[in-house]
Amino acid sequence: MGAQRVPVAVVTGGNRGIGLEVSGELARRGLTVVLTSRDRERGEAAAATLVASGLDVRPWQLDTTDRAGVRQLTDWLDRELGGADVLVNNAAILLEEDGDVLRISESVFRDSFETNVMGPLRLCQALVPGMRVRRYGRVVNVSSGAGQLKNMGGYAPAYSLSKAGLNALTRLVAHAGQGRNVLVNAVDPGWVRTDMGGPSATRSLAQGADTIVWCATLPDGGPTGGFFHDRQPIAW
Repeated sequence: MGAQRVPVAVVTGGNRGIGLEVSGELARRGLTVVLTSRDRERGEAAAATLVASGLDVRPWQLDTTDRAGVRQLTDWLDRELGGADVLVNNAAILLEEDGDVLRISESVFRDSFETNVMGPLRLCQALVPGMRVRRYGRVVNVSSGAGQLKNMGGYAPAYSLSKAGLNALTRLVAHAGQGRNVLVNAVDPGWVRTDMGGPSATRSLAQGADTIVWCATLPDGGPTGGFFHDRQPIAW
């Protein structure tokens, strides 16, 4: 990164929950944060709460399943902000949580993969090449313990399968960033009190966001190609 250039972070699904918490924490660390959300009004409202605190947060409407939308974001980032230095792939969906893998329709699996795997892939393909050229990048894929093959059972089959796919993507993109100071890791934030996690979840937003922010701000020479929970490596 140039000496005078403020680093730029893109956070998908940033209008609420973990994404909003991460956006605020990165902005408080001096980054310019592009807070993306599928719903324009909700994204703008979320960004406004952070801007009111004096933070540099820019809302951007983005559906990660829309290739043209990802291209528009990339073009704007290159033109206005000099590209992206940090990418937090946080946007995700959870469908048929209590479903039976033998009964869930194929469309549920397709929809889950489209958002939870292909969305992050599109953004990595769009933004990581610029990171490699600038020789600085941090990519954080917000995964889940549900995606761990080590402990996988029958919970949320489409979600679990997609998160396992996201973990594989993490390893592949980490390899692509080797030697270019692009560090790529996956994070299991745990069971967090969000709209997805529900009010009975055991972890706060701050706890869920902490390791994501840590991975997004790793120093040069930090770990890459890992899966982390509470800043500690965990099994795939």
